[in-house]
Amino acid sequence: MGVFGRNHARVYKELEQQGEPVRLVGVVDPKLDRADAVAREFGCRAFGSVEQMLTTHSEIGAASVAAPTVHHLSVARALMEAGIDVLIEKPLAASLAEADELVQIASRNKCIVQVGHLERFNPAVRATIPLLSQPMFFEVHRLSVFTPRSLDVDVVLDLMIHDLDIVLSFVDSPVKEVRAVGLPILSSKVDIANVRLEFDSGCVANFTASRVSTERVRKLRFFQPHQYLSIDYGRQEVLVFTVGAEGKTAGSPSVNPQIQVAKPPVASEEPLHAELKSFLHAVRDRSKPVVPLEDGRRALALALDILAAIREHGDKVGLATMARSI
Repeated sequence: MGVFGRNHARVYKELEQQGEPVRLVGVVDPKLDRADAVAREFGCRAFGSVEQMLTTHSEIGAASVAAPTVHHLSVARALMEAGIDVLIEKPLAASLAEADELVQIASRNKCIVQVGHLERFNPAVRATIPLLSQPMFFEVHRLSVFTPRSLDVDVVLDLMIHDLDIVLSFVDSPVKEVRAVGLPILSSKVDIANVRLEFDSGCVANFTASRVSTERVRKLRFFQPHQYLSIDYGRQEVLVFTVGAEGKTAGSPSVNPQIQVAKPPVASEEPLHAELKSFLHAVRDRSKPVVPLEDGRRALALALDILAAIREHGDKVGLATMARSI
């Protein structure tokens, strides 16, 4: 379960207290002391395994899978084969073969499955979607200080995958070319990476992700005809700079009178709160989730292509040998 699993339990409990038609039944963690602590905190039961929970409770309808990535398939399989709808944290799986198996299991058991790409529910991202026209260039930075959390995966699967999912949803075009470089710094996995993507549409996107930074930065900026938009994930803010006649109604003039600056209204909300509420809505209505399995697989496939490009680049310039010696 871990820290993020506790956050899921917290939000489910908050939704229950706010009158949503949901009841937090229990939490599962092989470390029972951790499960007991979370269960006491949020007034539910603790279980040491999914199997134990399923033999005790038959009324469970939905669950979050917030286990380490290598366990996503086994945990989600047990839940879905019991007829339970699931939200699976990102990255969806440890491999494309496992992701495809999840797709098959969900289809066979007619389960609703949402993938936990949290930034889709960031109010700033939601406020930007109606403004999209033809994005042609992205510059994305996601920097974090080092913690021992999520060291079972590379920084591309840990942090960058959030932004890969957002850009893929904004551009809606196949990726034509991937160039990437990355290095292990404080772990055995890639801790810092820089990526350049080119899409069939002609759009280009540059990404930098680091979990060994001295500061925390989560920003996405992009250009489209006559506009430059800047998203600050952390502040949940959007700035829109519009050039030319169209900009006269866009907002206040900047230092340059040809550029109008606007700050679209953003309805502040904790992204996890919005995500779980959306998941429960899809479960109740048997509707397609905002982030379906296909989107989770698409982001995972791109992340794995990037890691392959990083390895190829490392082999070409001798970084692989250096990485093994760190």
